[in-house]
Amino acid sequence: MLLIPAIDLKDGKCVRLRQGEMDQVTRYSDDPVGMAEHWQNLGAPYLHIVDLDGAVEGGPKHLSQIEAIAKKLTIPIQVGGGIRNVETVQAYLSSGVDRVVVGTAALQDAKFLARSAQQYPQKILVGIDVKEGLVAVHGWTTVSTLTAQHVFDSLKDLPLGGIVFTDISRDGMLSGPNISALREAAATSPVPVIASGGVTALEDIRAIQKIGDNISGVIIGKALYEGALDLKVALTLVPANGATPSSC
Repeated sequence: MLLIPAIDLKDGKCVRLRQGEMDQVTRYSDDPVGMAEHWQNLGAPYLHIVDLDGAVEGGPKHLSQIEAIAKKLTIPIQVGGGIRNVETVQAYLSSGVDRVVVGTAALQDAKFLARSAQQYPQKILVGIDVKEGLVAVHGWTTVSTLTAQHVFDSLKDLPLGGIVFTDISRDGMLSGPNISALREAAATSPVPVIASGGVTALEDIRAIQKIGDNISGVIIGKALYEGALDLKVALTLVPANGATPSSC
């Protein structure tokens, strides 16, 4: 299981949102490349980067910065936010990004998702962002009528790299993850699940570890930036912290 620091980009800055609200922003750094290097230097085996502006506007808005991060680091990165056509997938993967996270388009354009997964097997992750049991889209600004299980059922035949499962109500709140929802997702997802949202303490990581083998990673955001969780200490809990996603 990988521990994966998150870098969220808005207006060229490293920020964190509160429950996905674009007007509830805390800025942590004006230097995304420097922040990425910081997490790498602390031992992070992987990074999760989100283009928040891209998620809302429907296309990449920080491609040059993300490319700079990919070129600077020796560890792999995955990127989400505004990835809604094959051209964007190709642009990211050719720029040095290891994997891409498809959210809205996974629900609204099944042909695009299938084509991308088949063209780039194991390189496509699907982001499932849940609010009160229903999946949200368009940078969390719109809640659909679908449950996570509906999405899982539609993905079972695709060569995906995994699922990024986020409970929006826990994201940026430092309130702990939704363990029951993660347990259900891990039990029913056809591919490995990366947990996201609310991870605050070492006890949260231990609780997620106990869910089982279908949890391949944990994304940690605000807890690292606020100092509630020490990455070096957290990495001691995970013996596979130097592994690649495919080997977890």
